[in-house]
Amino acid sequence: MILSTNLSQQFLLDPDVVFLNHGSFGACPRPVFEDYQRWQLKLERQPVAFLDSRRNLATNLGAARQVLATEMGTSPDNIAQVSNATTGLNIVIQSLQLKAGDEILTTNHEYNALEKTWVYVARRTGAKIVVVTVPLPLNSAEAFTQTVLAGITDKTKVLFLSHITSPTALLFPIEAAVAEARKRGIISVIDGAHTPGHVPLDLDALGADFYAGNCHKWLMSPKGSGFVYARPDRQVMVDPLVISHGWTADNKEPGVRGPFGGSAFVDEIEMQGTRDPAPWLAVPAAIAFRREHDWWKVAADCRRLAQETAARVRELTGLPALSTPEFCAPQMVAMPIPPCDPIVIKNALMDQFGIEIPVFEWQGHYIARLSCQGYNTADQMDLLVDALGELLMLRPRAKRASQA
Repeated sequence: MILSTNLSQQFLLDPDVVFLNHGSFGACPRPVFEDYQRWQLKLERQPVAFLDSRRNLATNLGAARQVLATEMGTSPDNIAQVSNATTGLNIVIQSLQLKAGDEILTTNHEYNALEKTWVYVARRTGAKIVVVTVPLPLNSAEAFTQTVLAGITDKTKVLFLSHITSPTALLFPIEAAVAEARKRGIISVIDGAHTPGHVPLDLDALGADFYAGNCHKWLMSPKGSGFVYARPDRQVMVDPLVISHGWTADNKEPGVRGPFGGSAFVDEIEMQGTRDPAPWLAVPAAIAFRREHDWWKVAADCRRLAQETAARVRELTGLPALSTPEFCAPQMVAMPIPPCDPIVIKNALMDQFGIEIPVFEWQGHYIARLSCQGYNTADQMDLLVDALGELLMLRPRAKRASQA
């Protein structure tokens, strides 16, 4: 049964594919995609008027920023449009004034692209990356916090954490670690790629110095929409990756506004020459779609289905979960499976069963990462469990969700 009436019909996904990988790139609902195309059409009809920052662009960008800022619990002066979270985090990371001997504290659960960013910065500056191992299964906020804080030394300058991890789909309880970092004068940088629309966010209350998130994943905006957040007192630390029209020579002076009416932080990041802003301008339509369909309730139904499916896979494999449900991302579960060739299994799931789901090896664990969104059904979960049982030669098969 579809989680909510007609929800699957609201998406453009191929009906012949069982799409269980919303976590990678998301999926955009039809009304949101139509709004995105409406903005593109306006751009093509009068490019000069649309892209002229003093006629329309700044106003349109600011209106979208206001809607998103309200949803994320902050001021529109504190968030800037970027194409994705990786870009936003690169802006922050490459702005930090690190030197030889400084330490960057992080965990062993981080996203590969950002691990590369830190290696690049460490090589350039001489800073050292310190990685703490978060023990599995994760079943205690206190244990997580203690593990992270145990890695702090008098040389620690930056704390870098995922809010929801990509490889292990864990919801890290980062609040206490962020608060402690602030007390100690350590810069906190949070990778929130999977968080907007996945769990409620209040960025100002969280208190992280920097935070970046994607809107194209769980917020269901078009691809190319993300944001980077900086606390007001930390914004002077940030330099754009590209110097363009939004930059000014006095942008580090107290109280200075950007040349297009935003904060200096916003304008120097957003106003960088010709690009299509339509994905960002469609963010309000995505937020409106979620409200119209009571998406937090849909998400709660998805969480139940994802957890039930993960439990059935555990019955097949006999392998423990990576965390208790409290610390699992609500709509995404990294399900351990027996050792295998993950590429072979991933391809077989698609070729033989039409199932799109990531399967990979991570630090000695073999994982099938399930995403459950409003367009997914219990019958699709049945197919996944049966397919894994067949391909991994596991018996007995677990009871079907549709028969539960």
